[in-house]
Amino acid sequence: MDRQCSERPHSRTPTGRMSSAVSQNSRISLPVSTSTKDSSCMKVPQDSAHRDRCSHPTTIILHKSQSSQATLMPQEHRMFMTEAYSAATCFKMLQDMNSADPFHLKYIIKKIKNMAHGSPKLVMETIHDYFIDNPEISSRHKFRLFQTLETVIRASDILEETWEKTFTRLALENMTKATELEDIYQDAASNVLVAICRHSWRAVAQHLETELLTGVFPHRSLLYVMGILSSSEELFSQEDKACWEEQLIQMAIKSVPFLSTDVWSKELLWTLTTPSWTQQEQSPEKAFLFTYYGLILQAEKNGATVRRHLQALLETSHQWPKQREGMALTLGLAATRHLDDVWAVLDQFGRSRPVRWSLHSSSPKNSEDLHWKWASSTILLAYGQVAAKARAHILPWVDNIVSRMVFYFHYSSWDETLKQSFLTATLMLMGAVSRSEGAHSYEFSQTSELLQCLMVLMEKEPQDTLCTRSRQQAMHIASSLCKLRPPIDLERKSQLLSTCFRSVFALPLLDALEKHTCLFLEPPNIQSLYSRTTEALDLMLQSLIMQNPTAEELHFLLSHLYLWLASEKAQERQRAVHSCMILLKFLNHNGYLDPKENFKRIGQLVGILGMLCQDPDRATQHCSLEGASHLYQLLMRHKIEALQAESQAPKELSQAHSDGAPLWNSRDQKATPLGPQEMAKNHIFQLCGSQVIKEIMQQLTLAELNDVIWTAIDGLGSTNPFRVQAASEMLLTAIQEHGAKLEMVSSMAQAIRLRLCSVRIPQAKEKTLHAITLLARSHTRELVATFLDISIPLDSHTFQLWRALGAEQPTSHLVLTTLLAWLQERPLPTGASDSSPCPKKTYLRSLAAMNMLHELQFAREFKQAVQEAYPKLFLALLTQMHYVLELNLPGEAQPKPQAQEAAVSSPQSCSTSLEALKSLLSTTGHWHDFAHLELQGSWELFTSIHTYPKGVGLLARAMVQNHCKQITAVLRQLLPSLQSPEECERKVAILILTEFLYSPALLEVLPKQAALTVLAQGLRDPSPEVRVLSLQGLSNILFHADKQAKFAFYRCAVLLRWRLLHTLFCTLAWERGLSARHFLWTCLMTRSQEEFNIHLSQALSYLHSHSCHIKTWAALFIGYTICYHPQAVLQMLNAVDTNLLFRTFEHLKSDPEPSIREFATSQLSFLHKVSARPKQ
Repeated sequence: MDRQCSERPHSRTPTGRMSSAVSQNSRISLPVSTSTKDSSCMKVPQDSAHRDRCSHPTTIILHKSQSSQATLMPQEHRMFMTEAYSAATCFKMLQDMNSADPFHLKYIIKKIKNMAHGSPKLVMETIHDYFIDNPEISSRHKFRLFQTLETVIRASDILEETWEKTFTRLALENMTKATELEDIYQDAASNVLVAICRHSWRAVAQHLETELLTGVFPHRSLLYVMGILSSSEELFSQEDKACWEEQLIQMAIKSVPFLSTDVWSKELLWTLTTPSWTQQEQSPEKAFLFTYYGLILQAEKNGATVRRHLQALLETSHQWPKQREGMALTLGLAATRHLDDVWAVLDQFGRSRPVRWSLHSSSPKNSEDLHWKWASSTILLAYGQVAAKARAHILPWVDNIVSRMVFYFHYSSWDETLKQSFLTATLMLMGAVSRSEGAHSYEFSQTSELLQCLMVLMEKEPQDTLCTRSRQQAMHIASSLCKLRPPIDLERKSQLLSTCFRSVFALPLLDALEKHTCLFLEPPNIQSLYSRTTEALDLMLQSLIMQNPTAEELHFLLSHLYLWLASEKAQERQRAVHSCMILLKFLNHNGYLDPKENFKRIGQLVGILGMLCQDPDRATQHCSLEGASHLYQLLMRHKIEALQAESQAPKELSQAHSDGAPLWNSRDQKATPLGPQEMAKNHIFQLCGSQVIKEIMQQLTLAELNDVIWTAIDGLGSTNPFRVQAASEMLLTAIQEHGAKLEMVSSMAQAIRLRLCSVRIPQAKEKTLHAITLLARSHTRELVATFLDISIPLDSHTFQLWRALGAEQPTSHLVLTTLLAWLQERPLPTGASDSSPCPKKTYLRSLAAMNMLHELQFAREFKQAVQEAYPKLFLALLTQMHYVLELNLPGEAQPKPQAQEAAVSSPQSCSTSLEALKSLLSTTGHWHDFAHLELQGSWELFTSIHTYPKGVGLLARAMVQNHCKQITAVLRQLLPSLQSPEECERKVAILILTEFLYSPALLEVLPKQAALTVLAQGLRDPSPEVRVLSLQGLSNILFHADKQAKFAFYRCAVLLRWRLLHTLFCTLAWERGLSARHFLWTCLMTRSQEEFNIHLSQALSYLHSHSCHIKTWAALFIGYTICYHPQAVLQMLNAVDTNLLFRTFEHLKSDPEPSIREFATSQLSFLHKVSARPKQ
């Protein structure tokens, strides 16, 4: 005690001041021991100046004036009293610690800490004095004083050397002392030593080294302090940390001889293997001892010694995680110098019976089995540590290490321990490889197997929880593996992407994940854990594209994202589009892709992002829009760089590369200001989703635009309403902007038809049909052919497509024209002449065209087009009926299936053709013609090939009798059909023509001579039916009107019982010229004088006929009448009739027949004379 007191440092004499303070303030009552009183006389060298000042205060005061003394005395007194009061307060609080409860104790320590900030020396001196003055205080009280002292030293900015030595000695004396508090008392004293290291670690380290190298196994507290110093990141600067580690190595080298000391070695092994009071956290002393042991083995030169010690270490229990980690660390440190020996030890240990047993046993039966259950976990960690510590020597060993790790992964009992050990070891291995020079040029053979283990691990992760870092660790490892050679093959890479996406994207919502961990004692931060997991996924994608910066690789990565971008679950879409956006942003800012390569299937991405811009989830919308904007910039930059690469000279290129400045660098992204070009491009971020997509589509190639449309079509089949709506808008936008230049329209239309069945949203269906309308502007024929293929049988969805085709008038006309063209493609049915699929397809299209021509007559979109195409439709339908009826004629025997096809389709098609003809007449306003046949029951005539000509004749006759306005149009359409190579078309045309010969409208289209020519040509037709019909047409009254008229005149004379019938017959039959005409006029006028006025008025009306023939004979009849009854004629002629009669006779003066010319001349002269007479 005397020695301690004599060495006690004092900057002041607080005890004396404290006694004085106690005497002046009765409220402060402290027990003062004799030693405390005596301690006032103890001095230290640094306090000599203070002592002199205290001993002779008047010497200083006498040099001052009286006023100065009067001022100074109260100030010194106040300072003295303040310090004394603070010391007494601190002393009292130190005393109260013994009985304070934990809450009050915390409050006292905080008060003392605050006091130390203002007066650190006073507090330290008081604590020291309390230890000296109260040597008999309890261990519990000392424990609390050590805690306080540690806090004060840590809070102090400066620790004087004297106090450093004093408290170091105090800590060293107590840290090895055995008390009822056991380790916690020693740790409290040791923590004081650790706190001193913050101010002067070298002095403490020297003390520790001295104690460590005594040859006696060090006390636990010594190892505790060294463990704290080795693990703390706050005590040392970076430079000091390196010095401390170097000093540890030197200590280890000096400790090598202890390995040969049996007692020291056994105590070392016993200390390492003795269970701690908690096995979840490694005690600092044991953690240090594993490190120190490894350093000693590393310094040992004898490999046999190293093997012996490591084998002994591995034969201890592997039950606790920290024990396994410590063993692995020791093995790794030893491998730095003894890699072969460590490898041999691990190999031998892996083949030992306990380890082999642990691999095949999943349920331990006793405590001994638990010691070995996780031995494979220790081995895995050891391989990781070996790789981490071997550093530059590790590359040749990597494949061997990986093969061992893969073996233990597959054949060990699977649990969380094995999984985490495998991940930790693999991370250490990858870290070692990445730090090794030449790793990127080294060929590794086991990377695929290791990658497979990672995929198995992620697949075993529970899909409904996220409690550990396993997923992100696995993806970090995968990112590192992607950088090694050889590159990962596409199949394995595809499996990796699918596994990672499923493991991350398919997780439940964060709220659900948090509910799974709400009962944990220490629940993880789910938000942070999830964010880091997604970051690991994004880094893996970036690593993959960096290793192969091609458009092909980008397409490969995105193709695996598309499944999740189209997910029905909102959170999966949101996560996938966020990863997609991060990848596009990375490429946009770094410019990794080769500008010489064209993007592949980028249109699919454009389509998906465009639809996701309308996602109901706001976060998904934002990410989609941002991703689309980055894609636009990426496309523009790619195009500009490609043009620059083409125009730039090779010399300029080489010079640009020699500068070493990349075109786009993420590190320069924030620092480098954007140029005018970049500023102009940034406008894309100000646009809405649809505008951004339109801008992007302007930059796409034709193939990429096709991909956009295909993506939109696929979206129509989604079960998600928003996606269907977005897909329809995307489809409409793409076709509206670029429909004219699209290709593969036929397959697109078929796909739209398939998706249209599942579209239940009216707005989406309307937009889809509108897209078909726009597409039909430039692709009518392709769409008609496509829809014909899917129109047998016709359903409501397909009919909607047909109506959409005709929504615009110009297109509706073209649709009907195309249908008529397909209708005229009339091959024989399958099996009749050719078994190839093309005739069958054409045959079915022809039948479908017939059906559609029938159905479209009732669609309002085609009403006007049907009306204008009436002549073509009329002839086409009649021809189609004849074609179908011909198929039913008896012929060669057909195979049974083909016979059934002809039997089923032909009558049905005939019925369809007939119904189409009926509806054509009714819907276009030709009710009279329809009723004419309906009332006579004549439609049945069209159902048989034998009665068909009669039915056509009756229909054409009805049109003539009802003065149908379409006769001239039908005639114009009919004439080319007479030259058709198809016999059925010629038959129908000649049938109608023979009836139309009775119509006055015929001569408006076909003059008499032209009609004779047409019929004469028909006589040479290959078809007998056409020849017969042509001959019948030639016998028409149009061509032999005189014979018919003579016969009719004679029959009338017989009925009227005229006289001289024989003379009349002879005149009609054989006589010609004016004499015969005069005789006939005489008979008519003399036998029926009472009808004189009627005959004359009829003749006058015929003067106005359009027929030249009738007009001529009317003039001749009037001429004869004028000769015999001039006054009667003049009475009935008006000025118009007279002028017309004059013109007619003038015209007849040029008639080819001489007698008529002569008669016309004489009559014209006579008419002038008669007309000049005044009327009576």
